[in-house]
Amino acid sequence: MIPPAAAPAFLGQAGWGDAAIVPLAGDASFRRYFRVVDGGRRAVLMDAPPPHEDPRPFIAIAEHLLADGFAAPRILARDLEEGLVLIEDFGDLRVKEHLDDQPDAELAVYGRAIDLLTDLHRLPAAPVPPYDRAVYQREVDLLTQWYCPAIGLTVDQDAYVAAWDAVLPIVEQSASPTVTVLRDYHAENIMLIDQATSHGLGLLDFQDALAGHPAYDLVSLLQDARRDVPPQVEAAMLARYKAIAAPPADFDAAYAVLGAQRNAKIIGIFTRLWQRDGKPRYLSFLPRMWDLLERDLAHPALEPVAQWFAANIPADQRHRALVEFAPA
Repeated sequence: MIPPAAAPAFLGQAGWGDAAIVPLAGDASFRRYFRVVDGGRRAVLMDAPPPHEDPRPFIAIAEHLLADGFAAPRILARDLEEGLVLIEDFGDLRVKEHLDDQPDAELAVYGRAIDLLTDLHRLPAAPVPPYDRAVYQREVDLLTQWYCPAIGLTVDQDAYVAAWDAVLPIVEQSASPTVTVLRDYHAENIMLIDQATSHGLGLLDFQDALAGHPAYDLVSLLQDARRDVPPQVEAAMLARYKAIAAPPADFDAAYAVLGAQRNAKIIGIFTRLWQRDGKPRYLSFLPRMWDLLERDLAHPALEPVAQWFAANIPADQRHRALVEFAPA
């Protein structure tokens, strides 16, 4: 985590020339983050190096969310050519670690996260591309492109596409409104902050936002890839959302379809992170992802996709990447 060569000059121009640059985090992409400390001031330096990353979507969505009253990081300075952005520092208290330490706070914290989504879903969608069939299919194809070859499994790709073609209209033809979908709204991307706005929750990692179905971010939150959300908490939070938002009757089916879609995608992404990017730690999440996917596939709306999985990826093949290939 060596700071980018352009960072000192960038920070100097932004009025942070005497600041220390401390490694903060990387993520599953090429982005890296550093904390910038100058006396009592703190900020976060995002390194989104071109051509691999483009910080403009992050900036645009952050400014949109801020204008709507949500706690996205304020943009303090930017250098788009170098891919450097100086943003507000929300501190270190992520929801995940907070709940690891205080599991009794789970219902209260998730309730605040649900209330934030209901606020977001009352507003018109941001000016972002649609979450359409092409995107859904491209994402679920990651499972057959990466997981299946990784375990030496040949599958019927045409039938896979046809199975999803049979169930995705449930989402596309839903009576639910089109809303801003943050797409990675989960416990590692939500900060507990000392602000009255946005239910005291700071938002991160929303640069891939699209306009789509409101159930997607609920799935992202309640079927979390990186922490176990107890089924009773998931059920309670869905009931809370529905009591406030009063979604149409097709909402539960859409939730299951988007759960299966997202979890299939993540299985492919985590396999790719292991195979292509040399990050085997993501294999440890696969058992959770398969469990979540299998729960979603049990919904009657997913019958065509469930039949494809039964025929092409038998149960004993769904955890092989962890059992056989994970580092000791």
